[in-house]
Amino acid sequence: MIYRSFAQISLAGFLVVSGSLLPAMVSAQTTNSQMNGLKLSNDQPIQIESDQLEIREQEKKAFFTGNVKVVQGTTTLQAGTMVVHYRGEGQTVTQGNADIEKIDVAEKVFLSSGTQQATADTGYFDMTRQLFVLEGERVVLSEGQNVFVGCKLTVQMNSGEAKLDSCGRRVQIQLDPKSKQSN
Repeated sequence: MIYRSFAQISLAGFLVVSGSLLPAMVSAQTTNSQMNGLKLSNDQPIQIESDQLEIREQEKKAFFTGNVKVVQGTTTLQAGTMVVHYRGEGQTVTQGNADIEKIDVAEKVFLSSGTQQATADTGYFDMTRQLFVLEGERVVLSEGQNVFVGCKLTVQMNSGEAKLDSCGRRVQIQLDPKSKQSN
């Protein structure tokens, strides 16, 4: 089944990214921190728009291509392509009852939630393991004037633990002391 020009589907159970982004860290080859605001949301609807949608029911995959935009609450994800992998007999993406296993995104990935933003070349959300990964030549995280640059960001969505890898280079961090909240 193929839908051309504009595809818009509402689903429940995607993810929400909110709260604090990586607090002040020390520059290193690999950086670990907490992203306590990253959590799954099963109670908010999700809106997906794309230039084209192809659903392959036998493969349990939905292919969104061209100007993909996903919105849930205050979170927006944009990419050139997105593939949704789901499972279950009688489950379909179009009816909103699909059990989503994994979501792959590629081609200029942009993720925004509140004051936080991340960009990468590719990424995926492993819903089973509650793992979120962004990868690319230059993965950039920012919140206000605070900027973190690496090549791979791995986030455990259930705990908020985050790791930014350098891939043979160095992790770069720019912190704005004025962004520190006073108690």
